[in-house]
Amino acid sequence: MSTTDPSAEQYLYDLADGDASMRPLLGGKGANVAEMMRLGVPVPDGFTVSTAASIAAMRTGGDWPDGLWDDTLAALQRLEERTGRALGSAQRPLLVSVRSGAVVSMPGMMDTILNLGVSDETVEALGAEADNPRFAWDSYRRFIQMYGEVVEEVPAYAYEDALSAMKRKRGMEHDTELSIEDLQALVEQFKEVSREHMGEELPEDPRDQLRRSIDAVFRSWKNPRAGVYRKAHGIPDDLGTAVNVMQMVFGNRGQTSATGVCFTRNPSTGAKELYGEFLVDAQGEDVVAGIRTPRDLAEMQEVLPEAFEELVDTMRRLEEHYGDMQDIEFTVEEGTLYLLQTRSGKRTAPAAFKIARDMVAEDVLTREQALRRIEPAQLDQLLHPAIDPEHDQTPVTKGLNASPGAAVGEVVFDAETAEQRGKAGDAVVLVRWETAPDDIAGVIVAQGVLTAHGGMTSHAAVVARGMGKPCVAGASGIKIDASAKQLSIGDHVLGEGDMITLDGSTGEVYVGALDLVPPQVNEDFEAVVGWADEVRRLGVRANADTGEDAAKAREFGAQGIGLCRTEHMFMAPDRLPAVRAMILAGDETERAAALEEILPMQQEDFAAIFTAMSGLPVTIRLLDPPLHEFLPDLVEQSLLVQRLELQGGEEAELRRERTLLAQVKKHTEMNPMLGTRGVRLALLYPEIARMQVRAIARAAFAVQDDGAEAVVEIMVPLVGYAEELRRMREVVEETLAEEFEAAGKDFPYTVGTMVELPRAALVADQIAEHADFFSFGTNDLTQTGIGISRDDAEGSFLAAYVDSDIVPANPFASIDVDGVGRLVQLGAQRGRSTKPDLKLGVCGEHGGDPASIGFFESIGLDYVSCSPYRVPIARFAAARAVLDAAEA
Repeated sequence: MSTTDPSAEQYLYDLADGDASMRPLLGGKGANVAEMMRLGVPVPDGFTVSTAASIAAMRTGGDWPDGLWDDTLAALQRLEERTGRALGSAQRPLLVSVRSGAVVSMPGMMDTILNLGVSDETVEALGAEADNPRFAWDSYRRFIQMYGEVVEEVPAYAYEDALSAMKRKRGMEHDTELSIEDLQALVEQFKEVSREHMGEELPEDPRDQLRRSIDAVFRSWKNPRAGVYRKAHGIPDDLGTAVNVMQMVFGNRGQTSATGVCFTRNPSTGAKELYGEFLVDAQGEDVVAGIRTPRDLAEMQEVLPEAFEELVDTMRRLEEHYGDMQDIEFTVEEGTLYLLQTRSGKRTAPAAFKIARDMVAEDVLTREQALRRIEPAQLDQLLHPAIDPEHDQTPVTKGLNASPGAAVGEVVFDAETAEQRGKAGDAVVLVRWETAPDDIAGVIVAQGVLTAHGGMTSHAAVVARGMGKPCVAGASGIKIDASAKQLSIGDHVLGEGDMITLDGSTGEVYVGALDLVPPQVNEDFEAVVGWADEVRRLGVRANADTGEDAAKAREFGAQGIGLCRTEHMFMAPDRLPAVRAMILAGDETERAAALEEILPMQQEDFAAIFTAMSGLPVTIRLLDPPLHEFLPDLVEQSLLVQRLELQGGEEAELRRERTLLAQVKKHTEMNPMLGTRGVRLALLYPEIARMQVRAIARAAFAVQDDGAEAVVEIMVPLVGYAEELRRMREVVEETLAEEFEAAGKDFPYTVGTMVELPRAALVADQIAEHADFFSFGTNDLTQTGIGISRDDAEGSFLAAYVDSDIVPANPFASIDVDGVGRLVQLGAQRGRSTKPDLKLGVCGEHGGDPASIGFFESIGLDYVSCSPYRVPIARFAAARAVLDAAEA
């Protein structure tokens, strides 16, 4: 409690005062360490500065709230009393770590300072107490390096250059080979480096260092890499970070000390097996930063058997307690084990599904709890392609299979280039000696990551696994010259832009681009998505324009086709001449002849889809785009005619091309998006719609004759007026009546409309009088509702709007809830005010977006429709939406 005002908000908590339920206040790290202390797990003592303090400081431009520093000093005094040590004491010095602790885990994105409290006054006492002066001086040089870089913003290379120069001078490869005298000299060099870059001496008062360090961790919440990570993972910017101040325990006190990272299950495969790495005589940053290549955790049983057995038992206890796979950081100080952190471990999509399924089988979790352990985005990762197993290429090197999947792309050597080219649509593979947290923007857009150094728990491996990016780490057979932008692998020398293929599942690397094959879902996937089907309310359909796509959608669990776009069939090269003949027809007779040629082609398409979806509904949208889209480009056709005129082309050809040009000009519009398309085109040329309806009817009869069942839904696009739909419904019903009479049989069908104009949503009660269903076309509704062209916006200002937080996300990727979402909600409410049983769906790309699906669930839509490969994601997200609503 504040020492200045007993009624003020509490900003400081001793570890003994916290538990796992206080995560929003203590952050993930602080809450979990407090929980481990409560469970009797050995952890270092300490205290936590709450997220509330961080948020308060952010609101005032970095100024600390009143009483916070007094509270910090009081908490420090309590820690000193409990440990019998004092910060800055020359007798029994207390050293502390200062670590960030976000509410949602953000590995490597924020800052940490270790060994705070070592100084000229305390280093000798530290070494004498440990009977290991080398350890004390090693801790001192580490502190200056970390403090200078994180708190005083001294460039990291300045220290690394001095360290590398020292090792070269001594002919040594590893830091651990440096002598006491070397480390003492290095401390003085680091002080000089700091002085040169800071323009003043490093502060010597440890309490001043502590305040500055806490402040630096507060600031790190706003650093660019943390912002990029939050945006990529949908983490709010206003959560703030806690700061954990804990007594240091030392893994660098010699051969009976160690540090490591472990997982209670394999985060790549999900197997229930020992997984982790450790280093003897090291500190934690050495493992995660890839400074030294770590050893497999199993080897610890021989080196530190008692600590190993205790660690394995603790891993089991923590997994049982949290009901989830745990990612644990630990230190062994002179044979004694301490846990520094536990959190739910980042895992690959295959691992997530296996772990969930296994834990249900082990009665650790219920099915509903297991569904909460998987993020919908992980299904997308599982549906990534793999390298074609039939290839005959030989890998040029092999590293650690740090994150599974296949990556094919052009080599780039820095995150900035990766970000630029990735955002431009290029497929790139980021190649680094070892990634750093600042590389996050490049990792996000890269197809995969290849590093020369680092282990299975290095930064590159952890971040790649969390994002579903293939990663090959620690490929020691590669040599990287970043300045020359060259990658050498044996006899192969690759420059920036050369193609490379990674197999993150095996760790193999190939020169060139290998073919990929579609993903194959496994039993874990099928089982877990099956659980989701038992929970979800929303139906899930697919957008498909061919029989092949429809069959794939059904394989992925689609419950029908929510959008079949007939214009995609018109674009096929073998059909385009007939379509153009229809457009260029001089009279109704010529047009009718052209349509008769097109009709059997459409019938064949529809029959293939009905067959694939036998017994399930198929929503066929009548022709939507303007006619000019099936004609040549106006400029190109004008130039062709001009060239023929200038070169004296044949009269017949010139006449033909002039006629085509005249039609192109006739049908070209200034704003075709809002022009003669959809229902407007159908009312001007009803014969086109009649042809399509006849093709639908004849296809339905044909598949029925073959023993399949066609469930027909006909959708009229771009309706803005009730009268438009009334008239089009008449056309559809009259045409079907003619087909039914000719065939001597019929089939049930429904007629609805695609709601993609704001006016349609506003007058949905009127339109519903003539509709059996609404399908919200949220792609166009977003364009017309916000007033932006997708093609133009995504290539110009929209990315900048997202980056600068003018909009929270790309509204074409995730529904604009406050604007477009309200139009959907209004349309649904008004439509059902006329017809309470009106079927409501969504057929835009938002139908496969988990966040959007949560909104559609909340407003009571009946189904979503998305691309075939996103059907499992939608099934799963629909279940999560139900569970999230129940929890809320």
